[in-house]
Amino acid sequence: MKKQLVYIITALVLLLSACAGDGEKETTIKEIEDAATTENGAGDDNAVDEEETEDDEVEDESEEIVEDEVAEKLYELGAAWYFKPIGDANPKAVLLTIDDAPDKRSLDMAKTLKELDAPAIFFVNGHFIDTDEEKAVLKEIHDMGFAIGNHTKTHANLQQISEAEQEEEIISVSDTVEEVIGERPLFFRAPFGQNTDFSRELVQNDGMLLMNWSYGYDWEKQYMEAGPLADIMVNNDFLRDGANLLMHDREWTADALKDIVEGLRGKGYDFIDPATIQGVEQ
Repeated sequence: MKKQLVYIITALVLLLSACAGDGEKETTIKEIEDAATTENGAGDDNAVDEEETEDDEVEDESEEIVEDEVAEKLYELGAAWYFKPIGDANPKAVLLTIDDAPDKRSLDMAKTLKELDAPAIFFVNGHFIDTDEEKAVLKEIHDMGFAIGNHTKTHANLQQISEAEQEEEIISVSDTVEEVIGERPLFFRAPFGQNTDFSRELVQNDGMLLMNWSYGYDWEKQYMEAGPLADIMVNNDFLRDGANLLMHDREWTADALKDIVEGLRGKGYDFIDPATIQGVEQ
């Protein structure tokens, strides 16, 4: 507005300047600029202050939105890796987890879970996210809304390797996951459920919640078919409130997944959203 006013009035002054001396012309233009500054009600410094104030307000609003998006914590880990409800959270709920992702069927499993509106954690191995194609699968699973966990680089038994090797097994996976999806894993599960004092401290320092599982069956020969696996996952003595279910990226598990989810819901179970688990910040 200031520049437009100056241009208009300056043009008028130039038309009249033929009858005036050079000194009068300079004085007149300076007066015009001063008037234009007064017209805006404040100098440039104040205008910048107003812009900064508006920017600050936008930033404050963004911070408020982020705070609002932080999920309420509804569950915490208890004995034998079962979850306990916090406050009024539904106690009749279980956690679904998929290990050894993303091997051959993880993306299919994620799509099945998405269609069924069933949240889960996908625990990844570093040797399954070596290539660009594998990294793209990991990102797609994450972009579908699923939590990503760390399951070590090569699925090594942490109790049988050195501390330096344990660090490489764990931290390298978190680094790669962060590179692919823009955030580090929030959960850690050791292969075979075998941790060490060193790995526990390392996992905690890297911001992950360590967990094992309540039950799982898909590595046993008699359950390497969809029908028997779905049946045992829904009908066993370990299924109770807060159970932490272990499954793997396996053909038979992928084929049984829909029946497992529907069978659990048929028994009245809800599914725990990993974002609502106490001990992880997003």
